Amino acid sequence: MPPARLPPLNALRAFAAAARHLSFTRAAEDLYVTQAAVSHQVKALEDFLGVPLFRRGTRAIHLTEAGQRYALRVQDAFRTLHDATDALLAQEESGRLTVTTMTSFAAKWLIPRLGDFLSAHPEIELRLETGMEAVDLQTGAVDVALRLGPGPYPNLHAEILLRDEVFPVCAPALMDGPYPLHTPPDLAHYVLLQDGGLDWAVWLDAAGLRGRFDPYRGPGFLDSTMSIQAAVAGHGVLLGRTVLVADELADGRLIAPFDLAIESNFVYWFLCRPDRLESPRVQAFRDWVRRQTATASLIRPVSRIVSAKEAPGVVYNAHTGRVIAGGN
Repeated sequence: MPPARLPPLNALRAFAAAARHLSFTRAAEDLYVTQAAVSHQVKALEDFLGVPLFRRGTRAIHLTEAGQRYALRVQDAFRTLHDATDALLAQEESGRLTVTTMTSFAAKWLIPRLGDFLSAHPEIELRLETGMEAVDLQTGAVDVALRLGPGPYPNLHAEILLRDEVFPVCAPALMDGPYPLHTPPDLAHYVLLQDGGLDWAVWLDAAGLRGRFDPYRGPGFLDSTMSIQAAVAGHGVLLGRTVLVADELADGRLIAPFDLAIESNFVYWFLCRPDRLESPRVQAFRDWVRRQTATASLIRPVSRIVSAKEAPGVVYNAHTGRVIAGGN
């Protein structure tokens, strides 16, 4: 769809001022131009739109019906523009940096490391927002997004931060029960914890267990932080992401019973508007995140890793409509 034609900004400013005062003379005083200039700009706008906006009398002007409707919209548009500009300038002057990411990534990876950034940059007022909702970075309300997704992200600056694998994890106590998890078929005896963005069917297919049992039997969690806690508590077996279960694997609260992982189709991204890279605050946060990911020591307890493309069978979770390794 071609972009809509817009009238010249000066003509809109002249019309908005004249509509506000119902006077070309007072509008001219507001805009520091001549009365004739305002009259000329308004006439040019009427010619552009093809409708009269004012009824001109000997000593006064009045808005036509079309002019009244248009004035409301134009004045609202200018208020929106002023508000957006004021908010952006206030953000720049305050030193605030607004970052959005998923709740699980914030809790499991970002927040434990943030102390280093905050101590290195006390001049930056960090505001961290979490959630799964799509965020429009073009509005300027958010500076940076750390997201898990497939890419690409047109019209944004996008850098890959971390790649991920997906594999079953469980509490060590499950290995001491009546059905130790020695081979993948042993999963038939256990609850499969459902993480909202991951699909057991894909991993089971890769393990040669298609159709052996229901891959969706078990409680579901929309937040990976909760599903990880359920696994630590011994409530079942979870498909875990390397990035999110690294701490639990390191301290032994979780183990990986099988030597098979699926390489995630989704990766962790640093996203921002290209022009925001010029902001010293965004530059500082970007450089810090890149250093953190470059030095991140992630435990990968499995040696056999296959890509999702190589895994046979289902690639999408029929319950969520999402690809394996979607994120929350």
